[in-house]
Amino acid sequence: MSEFRRALALWLALALASVVVFAASLALGSVSLDMRELWQALSGADTGTAGAIVRELRLPRAAAAFACGGLLALSGALMQVLLRNPLAEPYVLGVSGGASVGALLAMLVLAPWWGVQAAAAVGALCSMLLVATLARRDLLHPQVQGGHREAGARLLLTGVILAAGWGAVITLILAVAPESRLRGMLFWLTGDLGGTASYGGALATMIVALLLAMPMARALNVMLLGETVAQSLGVRVGRVRLLTFLLASVCIAVAITTAGSIGFIGLVVPHLVRLAWGNDQRLLLPAAVLLGGALLMAADLVARTVIAPAQLPVGVITALLGVPTFLYLLLRRPR
Repeated sequence: MSEFRRALALWLALALASVVVFAASLALGSVSLDMRELWQALSGADTGTAGAIVRELRLPRAAAAFACGGLLALSGALMQVLLRNPLAEPYVLGVSGGASVGALLAMLVLAPWWGVQAAAAVGALCSMLLVATLARRDLLHPQVQGGHREAGARLLLTGVILAAGWGAVITLILAVAPESRLRGMLFWLTGDLGGTASYGGALATMIVALLLAMPMARALNVMLLGETVAQSLGVRVGRVRLLTFLLASVCIAVAITTAGSIGFIGLVVPHLVRLAWGNDQRLLLPAAVLLGGALLMAADLVARTVIAPAQLPVGVITALLGVPTFLYLLLRRPR
C-alpha cells in the first residue's frame, strides 16, 4: 500500500506540474494574458484577437507539445529496456531518419502540411518495417550465444547503420533543395511545433500506448534481470521484445510526424525518473509520460518567448537543456 501511495503521489505531483506548465503556455507569449482573460478565451466568451490566439494557436501547440513529449519519453523508456542500454533513445533504431526523408521529400515538391505529415508517417513506417525485417531473429528468437546483450547489440547496430544511411539521404536532399525551402526543412529537422494545427492523433496515441505498455511493465522489470531469468519465470521474451519494439516505434513515428525531430526528451526523462524514484517500470512509464510532456511544453514556451515575436526550433531548446542535464546526471552517478 505504501508503494501505491508513493506512486500515486508522484503521478499527482507530475500531473499538477503539467497543468501549471500548460496554463503558462496558454497565457504567456508576445501577447500575455491574465487568468481572467485566459478563462474567457478558453470558454469562448472572448471572440476577439486574444481568444483566437489562445484557441487556434496556443492550445493546439501546447497540447501537441505535451503529447509528443509523452510519446518521446515513453519510447525512450521502452527502448532502454529493450536494448538494456542506458544510452538508448527513441531515434536510435533509425525510425526518425525514415520519417525525415519522407518529410523533406514532401517539402521539396511543395506538398501541403498534411502531405508532409503523411510522407513522414510513411517514411517512419517503412523504416520500422525495414528494421523489423533485418532484425527479426533478434526480436523474436534472441536465444543466441551471449544472451540478451548480444541480441540487443545487433539490433542496436542495425538501427545505427540504417540511421547513418538515412542521414546520407537527408544530406543529399538538403544539398539539392532550393534556398527558399531550406529554412523550413532545417526547422523541421530540429523540431518545430509552430505550424501544429492537429493534436488529437498524437494525444490519443500517447494514451493508448501507455495503456498497452502498463500490462507489460512487470515483464519488462523481469527482463532487466536477463533473458535467462525472464524465461525461467515464464516471460515470453520474444513476444515481449517484439511488442516493445512495435510500441516504441509507433510512439516515435507519431511524435516525429507531428512535431519533427526533437532530441534529448526520450533520453533524459527516463533517467530523471529512474534516478529519483527507481527503475520499476510500473511507476516509471506513467511518470516519464507526464514529465516528458511537461518538459516539452516548457521548452516550447521558452522557444517562442525568449526572442519573441521570433521563434526558435524547440529541438534547439531541448538540446541546450538536455546536454548539461545529462552530463550532470552521468558525472554524479557512482562508479
